[in-house]
This record gives sequence, structure tokens and C-alpha cells, in this order.
Amino acid sequence: MKRLVILGSGGYGRTVYDVAEQLGYSITVLDDSDNVHPLDSFSLYISDDTEFIPAFGNNEFRLEWLERIEKAGGKPATLVHPSAYVSPRAHVSEGCVILPGAVINTGTRIGKGCIINLGATVDHDVIIEDGVHLCVRCIIKGENRISCCEKIEAGEIIERATRK
Repeated sequence: MKRLVILGSGGYGRTVYDVAEQLGYSITVLDDSDNVHPLDSFSLYISDDTEFIPAFGNNEFRLEWLERIEKAGGKPATLVHPSAYVSPRAHVSEGCVILPGAVINTGTRIGKGCIINLGATVDHDVIIEDGVHLCVRCIIKGENRISCCEKIEAGEIIERATRK
């Protein structure tokens, strides 16, 4: 069985837990609100059969933890819900979570530690830099670039080729 350590137990942490459970992971949650399993204990769980996901809504903090995990020798997970569509010609980097109903079209590149939320649509040839959060049902039309740690709000539409 695959093992996953989720760092964070807030709203996004619970969302990640739900997806990981559906993907068949055995799950451990670390959070500083729990004196038994604080975040700094993550290195105790590093092993060949364990992956990690920093589940923080704060984009910068999520990337900081992703880097910390990698430097310690931990393996970041990439979680894709079964109802999401990811083109075989797209690339999704480590530490990302693709939630139900999301669409990632051909030629798209998703950087590290991104959240692609419920029903978000990313059209062809889009570059999503590290740490981006695409909120519920936003639409990124083709040939755009979304900058590092940017948050695109729920329902927002980024018109085709308007961000380079």
C-alpha cells in the first residue's frame, strides 16, 4: 500500500485527505495543532514507500514546505482525482493536487506545488508556474502564463493569450 504524509489539517488538508483516501493511500496527517504529530516530525516518516504533500492554502508556505521535504530526501506526491482529465501531452510536476472535475489540456505545464481546484479548466499550451492556486471553476484559456504563487479566483476567466 502506498503511504502518504499530509502536512496540514485545515480545509485544504482535509480536501487532500479525501482525494488520497480515494486513491488508496495509507495516510498520516501532521499538523502543529497536534502535539503528537507536529509538522517538524515529517523527517521521521521519510522512506522509500512514503510520499509527502504539503497541504497549505498559503501558496508561499506550501512551496517552502515542498522545498524542505525535498531537501530532507522526502518524495513529494502528485495527486490526481480519478474524475479529472489530464492530457497525456500535459506535464504535472510534483507536489500538485488536481481535484475532481478539473481539466488540463494538451501542451500545458503545471509547476510544483500547485492546486488545481474543483472544475478548473486549463486549456492548451498554458504554463502554470510553481505554487499557483486555480480556484473552483476558473478558466485559463490557451497560451497563457500564470505567475509563481498567483491565485486565480473562483469563476475567473483568463482570456486567451493575454498573459505571457
